[in-house]
Amino acid sequence: MAFPIVRNRRLRGSKALRNLVRETSLSVHDLIYPIFVMHGSQIKEEISSMPGVYHFSLDVLEEELKEITGLGIQAIMLFGVPDHKDAVGSSAYDENGIVQQATRRIKELHPDLLVMADNCLCQFTDHGHCGVVHIDEKTQCADIDNDESLELLVRTAVSQAKAGADVIAPSNMMDGFVAAIRQGLDEAGFENVPIMSYSVKYASAYYGPFREAAHSAPQFGDRKTYQMDPGNAREALREAESDVLEGADFLMVKPAMAYMDIIRTLRDQFDLPLVAYNVSGEYSLIKAAALQGWVDERSIVLETMIGFKRAGADLIITYFAKDVAKWLKED
Repeated sequence: MAFPIVRNRRLRGSKALRNLVRETSLSVHDLIYPIFVMHGSQIKEEISSMPGVYHFSLDVLEEELKEITGLGIQAIMLFGVPDHKDAVGSSAYDENGIVQQATRRIKELHPDLLVMADNCLCQFTDHGHCGVVHIDEKTQCADIDNDESLELLVRTAVSQAKAGADVIAPSNMMDGFVAAIRQGLDEAGFENVPIMSYSVKYASAYYGPFREAAHSAPQFGDRKTYQMDPGNAREALREAESDVLEGADFLMVKPAMAYMDIIRTLRDQFDLPLVAYNVSGEYSLIKAAALQGWVDERSIVLETMIGFKRAGADLIITYFAKDVAKWLKED
């Protein structure tokens, strides 16, 4: 049957009807909020390329945590900016490193708030790469040593779990990183700590503002030898399948907006919880347009979040999390 018997607009006639038949919904429980912590005192410093996002020293973190938990947000992604960098990123696995200190402080103040610890070396190394770098003496080309890097990433994961992190979130894109971290956590007695793998992480231009936020820009070269080529989709399946077989508890696609097809592909192929990372560049683009009055920020953000959910994401890491939580409360 067709028009005029079939009238699709019948189910759009009122807000109540639209709510009843809505296929995709968004909840505050879908949101994970990233936080940047650093050494020092009385620091609440806005990141210039990310209006509304701040660096926090630990002594001023309590007010931010109260707001987050008051809005009903249950999970944060923790990023640390160290005061010391070296070739092997030793601050990443220091028992008194900034992430470890922040985790203990957060769990002290809000034991029920889930702390997801980003696990990478880039913001802790003086060269800004996500692993151990070796320079070939003949060619003078830099090589990221995959297996040597895994050892340091495992040490980082174990130190984060000891500090009280609820979830370890490795973002380094080394081959075998999930298996190595899973084994390391299990051997250290943290077999119940889940791994949220940055399974499909593209070498993307959308990360620009984050590199200012985390002070993690590479000092030479780029990350294309370990992060994925934006032109590849089938490779995403291989990356995700590797992580599933190695024991990942969550899968992630990063960035999200330009890769909704990849989110859908993973959703159709795997049954693990799927995370979309709405990254810094995506946040900054919308913020800049909203500040110019070119778009309605609330409408476009909520539409974008629904888009991630419709594509198949179960969870969304987003710098808009607090705003979204407020808007959902108002609605």
